Amino acid sequence: MNLMGSEPLHLDASGEWAGLWWLPEDPGCRVPGVLRYEPGCGLTLSLIGAFEDRVTTTPAPGVLMVHEGRRTWEVIHGAADQREISLLGCFPVDGRRTFGARVKTPDKQSVAATTALIGAHVGSEDEAAFSTTEVSVEDLGHWAASSVFEGFLGTSGGRPDGNGTLSVKPVEVQSVEVDGTEFVLAHRYTLPFFDQRRGGTVGRMRDTAYIRITRREASSLRDAMNHARLIQDLIALATHRAAGMIWLRLKLAPDDAVSESGGLRPERNVDVLYSPSVVGKHDAKAAAHHRAFFTCEALPFEEIIPRWCDMHERLQSATNMVLGLRYAPARYVENNLLTAVGAAEVLHRGFDIDEPPIPSEVFQPMREAILAQVPEEHRERIRGFLRNDPTLRDRLYALAARPDQEALSMLVPDVDRWARRTTRARNDLAHEGRTRHHKPEELIAIVEVTTAVVILNLLNELGLPAERQREVVRDHPQLRATARNARDWLSTSGADS
Repeated sequence: MNLMGSEPLHLDASGEWAGLWWLPEDPGCRVPGVLRYEPGCGLTLSLIGAFEDRVTTTPAPGVLMVHEGRRTWEVIHGAADQREISLLGCFPVDGRRTFGARVKTPDKQSVAATTALIGAHVGSEDEAAFSTTEVSVEDLGHWAASSVFEGFLGTSGGRPDGNGTLSVKPVEVQSVEVDGTEFVLAHRYTLPFFDQRRGGTVGRMRDTAYIRITRREASSLRDAMNHARLIQDLIALATHRAAGMIWLRLKLAPDDAVSESGGLRPERNVDVLYSPSVVGKHDAKAAAHHRAFFTCEALPFEEIIPRWCDMHERLQSATNMVLGLRYAPARYVENNLLTAVGAAEVLHRGFDIDEPPIPSEVFQPMREAILAQVPEEHRERIRGFLRNDPTLRDRLYALAARPDQEALSMLVPDVDRWARRTTRARNDLAHEGRTRHHKPEELIAIVEVTTAVVILNLLNELGLPAERQREVVRDHPQLRATARNARDWLSTSGADS
């Protein structure tokens, strides 16, 4: 929690840095140029001059051979606007050379970069150069359920009397340590500011919630990206919508924490510019309160972070698949069917609750007896079919049994029909290439219900109380619509068998 100092570089804002640029292995050869960042286009370095982008060899002194292909650069260093800059994942996209030109002019070259670190020189994304990661994503403030602002509206006789106050009061720090990494829910805020305009006066204050992550040992850019993804996925699950990244800032770990004068060296900010899956719009309206599955009011920060760190690692594949449906446009129901059902299967495996349908002591002799009847040239192929694993329908039944049963019954009134029709639809699509036994409306219902069952399992695994699970199914607009589709298309009373 701190007063706002230098504002982080927002990923939804354009930026430009004019300076000198060089390759780390040749710092004496510096090329002037301008780095530009555009939210929709990424990072482009326009050079007046050029780095050698041809693939060359020197088989003998004075002999230069040029081969096919073009060079790329892992890192380009720069100095612009009184700050060090590192560009990572660089490759040439355009260039103009002046060999043999009538008038000699500087070469030009355009270089694209995957990531820019504004404020530090590093050798690679794996260099452990940072002490702290700070992350801001969309709707984080809403999810945090805390604010430094307090408001009071005066009343007289039950009606507003024109008096009121708006004040700033620091909130209690919330922090938790997970496996040697500290997570802190922090706030950056401004004190009241009065903007005198010709037509009136505007009073302003700003509060920004963010997560500060500090490891015991120094971390790399790759570590920071992983932590940013961890927080982004948590907010996407909690709000049931794509959570855009607003900004990512690192603190440079000093070589020596004590300055020559004997005082502590201040940490240096390093802003990260890159193209995340969704660029966050920091001034867009926040999600409506009733559209969030949970906030820190329902699950305290100190409880949710350790559980989420464990879940994100253990169930990451299933989480990625179901959250992918929030980020990708839902244009093709067949693709969404395979994703939703695949997420359910992967989630069930991640729970590690597989029990063989047939006891192993019974299945093994039976399997050997069957293989003994198969000609030797076909035995290996048949062996692969004889597996004692739960079927997709078994897995769907098992997932339906894990969350609060009252919430589940509101969402899926006929579990048996949902499991049967979902299994039939997936098998028809996977094995026949079409779903001729299902109407498009039923397929949409299958995708929505299966996705909702996966999400309800994730919320249950996070420890969301049973009462809150029921509230989510009962009050969330999208889950209410999903429950209606389940009644219409996936219940015996609503559709023909």
